[in-house]
Amino acid sequence: MTTELRRLRNYIDGEFRDAADGRTTEVVNPATGEAYATAPLSGAADVDAAMEAAAKAFPVWRDLVPAERQKVLLKIADAFEARAEELIAAESENTGKPIALTRDEEIPPMIDQIRFFAGAARLLEGRSAGEYMDGMTSIIRREPVGVCAQVAPWNYPMMMAVWKFAPALAAGNTVVIKPSDTTPASTVLIAEIIGGVLAELGHPKGVFNVLCGDRETGRLMVEHKVPAMASITGSVRAGMQVAESASKDVKRVHLELGGKAPVVVFEDTDIAKAVEDISMAGFFNAGQDCTAATRVLVHESIHDEFVSALAKAAAETKTGQPDDEDVLYGPLNNANQLAQVSGFVDRLPAHAKVEAGGHRVGDKGYFYAPTVVSGLKQDDEIVQNEVFGPVITVQSFSDEAQAVEYANGVEYALASSVWTKDHARAMRMSKALDFGCVWINTHIPLVAEMPHGGFKKSGYGKDLSAYGFEDYTRIKHVMTSLDG
Repeated sequence: MTTELRRLRNYIDGEFRDAADGRTTEVVNPATGEAYATAPLSGAADVDAAMEAAAKAFPVWRDLVPAERQKVLLKIADAFEARAEELIAAESENTGKPIALTRDEEIPPMIDQIRFFAGAARLLEGRSAGEYMDGMTSIIRREPVGVCAQVAPWNYPMMMAVWKFAPALAAGNTVVIKPSDTTPASTVLIAEIIGGVLAELGHPKGVFNVLCGDRETGRLMVEHKVPAMASITGSVRAGMQVAESASKDVKRVHLELGGKAPVVVFEDTDIAKAVEDISMAGFFNAGQDCTAATRVLVHESIHDEFVSALAKAAAETKTGQPDDEDVLYGPLNNANQLAQVSGFVDRLPAHAKVEAGGHRVGDKGYFYAPTVVSGLKQDDEIVQNEVFGPVITVQSFSDEAQAVEYANGVEYALASSVWTKDHARAMRMSKALDFGCVWINTHIPLVAEMPHGGFKKSGYGKDLSAYGFEDYTRIKHVMTSLDG
């Protein structure tokens, strides 16, 4: 008996639609490895329709007073709260994530972030008006940029959708967002929720649109003549392609790309606490996080003790099915990602040592064991490149200068952490580390009020915070003569 697959659809101008040419892709549950739905494979006609809807809605949405946009976002947050269990179910099927952790670790911050940007909608500020030339008054206006083409990743499909649409809508932009082709379900549900709020409050239907599709769909969106801005969270390769496509008509680009976060552990660290926190931050979400604590640098005097404790913590960490409340993480997102993670471990050089894990778990779904690898050198592939899996590497260093050299010696620059009881050393390291975020004696907490974004090949632009909000605005100078 064949189970009928669920049918996901695009959301354009307030309507759910199939792709204009009828093409679809299968959507696989990574916890089972089996297809559970189909989604549209959107082409040029679908992109045209979504962009037209967003462009038509933009003047009305832009001209609303901020209090009205705030009201919409607050109602969206309330609706997310009311339909939390539906969102959790969709996201768990999307990603295989543990249901309990999705409920506790994703839904609350998502709702909080929407409410934060609802407040930010009323706090756009510029320089005060003034006279900087005789007989002239200058005013600064902060305006929305226009239609935003947004591409979200598969590691946090729900939350990354929020990080994109909430500041964009708060600032007065309209949105066309594309989820990953492997994880469209929760974003389609979000479209239903937001569409319902817009309809209830009588706002234009085209304010928020969702297009399902693949990399080609994303390219068509970014190269389309309508959007004024392209925003992507994804791989460095994808970010470079988006920047290249956007350059053809000089679109603004917002990129949150890969990471290879150094975790610098000094000899005065409480080893037991550091191991507990670092293993959690390294293995959470199967290590599929650009900020994951997966590149540990440990002072040589405590290296062996630390590695032994970390390997023990890895062995005690569980992965498994979404309904198992005793697991820290679920499967890798797709078969290609399982092959990528396995490949890094299979290609380890002879001087490396697998201290824990290093293998697939089970033969159903895309599960990989919590893994710790020691004995590595700075130029090893697994040190230099993003694994994006539950694999923590460990290197040793001799002094502060070498720690900084190793930490900064990669092409990524998103997040980092320093573990020490020495306040002055922590301050020196926070200055020296070339990363967009430095945590001290912790790793991975995020708050809506603080910016998230990197340097170098980790991209540019900020998510969250007032800085992320401002990224979705443009600045206009207005000068008027006082002569009448």
